[in-house]
Amino acid sequence: MSSDFAKRDLNVVWHPCTQMKDHETIPLITIRRGKGVWLEDTDGNRYIDAISSWWVNLFGHSHPVINAAISGQVEKLEHVMLAGLSHEPVINLSEKLVSLTPPGLAHCFYADNGSSAIEVALKMSFHYWRNMGKHRKQRFISLDNSYHGETLGALSIGNVALYKETYSPLLLDTLIAPSPDCYDREPGESWESHSRKQFTGMEKLLQQHADEVCAIFIEPLVQCAGNMRMYHPVYLSLLREACDRYSVHLIADEIAVGFGRTGTMFACGQADITPDFLCLSKGLTGGYLPLAVTMTTDEVYRAFYDDYINLTAFLHSHSYTGNPLGCVAALATLELFAASDVLGRNRELAGQMQNMTRDLIDHPNVADVRQHGMILAIELIKNRETREPFPWQERRGMRVYQYGLTRGVFLRPLGNVVYLMPPYVINDDELAQVIRVAKEGIDMAVQD
Repeated sequence: MSSDFAKRDLNVVWHPCTQMKDHETIPLITIRRGKGVWLEDTDGNRYIDAISSWWVNLFGHSHPVINAAISGQVEKLEHVMLAGLSHEPVINLSEKLVSLTPPGLAHCFYADNGSSAIEVALKMSFHYWRNMGKHRKQRFISLDNSYHGETLGALSIGNVALYKETYSPLLLDTLIAPSPDCYDREPGESWESHSRKQFTGMEKLLQQHADEVCAIFIEPLVQCAGNMRMYHPVYLSLLREACDRYSVHLIADEIAVGFGRTGTMFACGQADITPDFLCLSKGLTGGYLPLAVTMTTDEVYRAFYDDYINLTAFLHSHSYTGNPLGCVAALATLELFAASDVLGRNRELAGQMQNMTRDLIDHPNVADVRQHGMILAIELIKNRETREPFPWQERRGMRVYQYGLTRGVFLRPLGNVVYLMPPYVINDDELAQVIRVAKEGIDMAVQD
């Protein structure tokens, strides 16, 4: 049955982030249902969703609380435009987000995906400075190895060549600062020391260009699509202080790391900072529906609040802005956080993940095992002593993916980085299965 669905699919569907020719040799898996951490294909095979379906799923598939919220809402109002109209779910969600996020974030602007939330922040920051008479401020700074999405503005401020290089003629001219990523720290050097040292590059850029820079974009603590590279919270503290000193906005992209992934509700909380803009999506609806929000301060909001004839309004829109079904899914997701000590349980799970992968630290083909909360990454390498990587053309991570499928675990490595980002409802036995299969897959994949 799966092969029939796959044949029909490959005749008409163009899949994301995929070389479609791969499916001449790598079977396409057709999923018919999900429950908890498990996915089931049309042949009845089951797989643990160890990466939360591209990092969106928090509380498992087909959760009864979220199901009920959506079912109840669809009988009342499925959608209405948000220009000139409003509805209770978007009001309730906005109030809830303002109460949960770092203090000072007071207004919510909705979109329908992470890249769009980034575009909103980019345009809003530029437009803010324009409204304030600072017309020279037209550029942005981001980090090396960063990723913020695939639309052209979002792609411009990222710096992963695999995604960006082809489209470079179409993109904005942005400034790139060295990443605080701790993978290349000196032997014996702490994460904090390395991240502090790496800030000098950002400081130099600000000294030279602050008068023409609108904002700095940052993925707090984890550069997810950049091979899950990680750094110390001190970098965020240094960056917040510098943005204040140089009059530059700080835009935190917590699309992937928000809602408990790094051990705190929001990654910025580990540095006790409030960004000028906070972009959220993915886990916002528990993995159910497309919804994104860009949050900002009252100071930014007030710069657009004016008589219409002055043409200072933020004229940006999406057809499905603030969709009621997405909003109730998000509210139900936040209710699940309130109903139990989710973050406390996550700390226990994170500790188990760390303990069960501790033996990989000395693996001859593992350069690094790194972790922030519920995100753990294992970097495969050809030569441990020289840190020579496996040639990317060998696709060692793909071997781990294929092995995982034969053992009931869905993994999707980033190049040669095998990572785990499971739903929070994974139990001890399921987590043990994921890590056992990942280890077996790694041992198989590094063989010549």
